[in-house]
Amino acid sequence: MTTHPQHAVTSSLDGALPLTRRHLLASVGLAAGVGLLGARPAAAAVAPARTVAATARPGLLHTAADLARARDRVAAGAQPWLAGWDRLVANGRSHADWQPRPLETVIRGGDGQNYAQLYPDIHAAYQNALRWHVSGDEAHGAAAARILNAWSSTLTTVTGNADRFLAAGIYGYQFANAAELVRDRGDVDHGALVAMLENAFLPLNEDFLANHNGAVITNYWANWDLCSMASMLAIGILAERADLVERAVDYFHHGAGNGSLAHATPYVYPEEGLAQWQESGRDQGHTVMGIGLMGAFCEMAWNQGIDCYGADDNRFLKGAEYVARYNLGHDVPFTDYTWQSGPITTAPHVGWQTHTEISAASRGQARPVWELVLGHYTGRRGLDAPWVRQMAESVRAEGGGGDYGTTSGGYDQLGFGTLTYYR
Repeated sequence: MTTHPQHAVTSSLDGALPLTRRHLLASVGLAAGVGLLGARPAAAAVAPARTVAATARPGLLHTAADLARARDRVAAGAQPWLAGWDRLVANGRSHADWQPRPLETVIRGGDGQNYAQLYPDIHAAYQNALRWHVSGDEAHGAAAARILNAWSSTLTTVTGNADRFLAAGIYGYQFANAAELVRDRGDVDHGALVAMLENAFLPLNEDFLANHNGAVITNYWANWDLCSMASMLAIGILAERADLVERAVDYFHHGAGNGSLAHATPYVYPEEGLAQWQESGRDQGHTVMGIGLMGAFCEMAWNQGIDCYGADDNRFLKGAEYVARYNLGHDVPFTDYTWQSGPITTAPHVGWQTHTEISAASRGQARPVWELVLGHYTGRRGLDAPWVRQMAESVRAEGGGGDYGTTSGGYDQLGFGTLTYYR
């Protein structure tokens, strides 16, 4: 449905109700290479690596306090943490006898695609590391180390068609999180893990955010930017490189692509406390995925003392409320969303498309992304998030990779938020 006059709408760009991205782009004379916030950013100059400020470890999606809370609540048999633990234990990837199958070259998209061999191993490493922290069972810590070492000593290349950027983003940030959970174990080759991520994953993250695979700036959906941003941030924290952390956070606030906060939530409805998600006219599976990726980004930044959650008057919360409300079966306002697709050489008047209504495709899809959002805004900050709360309750207890489908979409989130984020 289109927005009715009674819905106050704020554009991400200047606050004018009738302004669409198409109108703005036309007004600034979009030519090849001109992005939504002006000229497309050139490839960032390589800055000297700087050390991330000293912080408690682990410091990505989970802190020592998060893990201690999960451990203590599970030991006490308290709910819903125990239900979250039971889901972890029941997942086939969390078993200590998991055998990795590392590859030298991972291909996502195109001929020879083999990336389905990668993501179960990442989730097995993460899940075993999580079981080690919560239970203290050494077999699981050793299993996580063994899986990660197998990959860091083997993998050199991530490639494929355009989907290689998705692989580098999603699996880059997930790899880093698994590695962070076991970084202090003596049986983990931390240096090799950092080298693998910096050499095989990070260059693709950087290339995509700078060049967007040679496409016009609005061509790629928010998730493409978001996974690249999450990977750059996670690798930066794992490798103790402040330059990467700063660049990822700067892109969150100011990036020209659809993953930056203003472009991922292009229209805000202040009276309703909602913000339209960029992929809402596409389908709901990808909008929920976007909530998971932005939530992961904000959580990792928060654990470094950087508040992206609260940016622009908690704008991400408004986006999450919008997606949750619609996927719970309720109506939401919708403003026509117009974008251009095609290569950078596309003429300004070619390749324009418009979503005129929100998509019901995949509506109500369950993904393990909501406990993280609820845990921050309500658990930490004491803010009201009624639709996110209802959605989290509908999914609780959250599982993880392998619990939401056998294809790669079922592994887009690390999951287990009830165990780790519930407050």
